[in-house]
Amino acid sequence: MKAAELVRTRIIYSESAFAELVLWRLPKAVEGSPHQYKYRLAFVVHRECVLRYDNEVGKGDHRHFDGKESPYIFSTPEQLIADFQHDIARWNHENRNS
Repeated sequence: MKAAELVRTRIIYSESAFAELVLWRLPKAVEGSPHQYKYRLAFVVHRECVLRYDNEVGKGDHRHFDGKESPYIFSTPEQLIADFQHDIARWNHENRNS
């Protein structure tokens, strides 16, 4: 099996905010992750990445939110995207007066 790109999209939320989602299914898991997906999902506001989910080699699944990095428990690509969208809504709510 070759690597298969499942998602590559940019969602524009406003003139100053967008999300970029990239998700691949791989022939084997990347080091540090127990599944066969490679991903990076980022939410950028005013040219600053304020939220990111990724699984870079050696670090495993994790997310960056509110300036902190924490482990992320990956279950399915659909749940990953749902969790990311939930965190975008949360960030927007918590920063609505910024």
